[in-house]
Amino acid sequence: MRITHPFHPLFLRQLPCVGKRYNRLGERLLLQNEDATVWSVPPQWTDLVNLDPEVVMSNGRSLLRMVALMKLATLVERLSSKSGLR
Repeated sequence: MRITHPFHPLFLRQLPCVGKRYNRLGERLLLQNEDATVWSVPPQWTDLVNLDPEVVMSNGRSLLRMVALMKLATLVERLSSKSGLR
């Protein structure tokens, strides 16, 4: 499996999956690196799960989803109208 989460220390590294576990947060994959260290990661942080089309861009991943951008725009508009910046 390839680690696809951009902030994971093993980002873009391909590691063998040596097992699966489940905890209160859901499924975890057990990936093992060259020095036999086992990393527990959610499947969403690997190439096992398809990327969310809302956040995929041609050159990588966007920082925010469309819903988050719309909420941010609403907040900025509300704050600017309260402060008289319009």
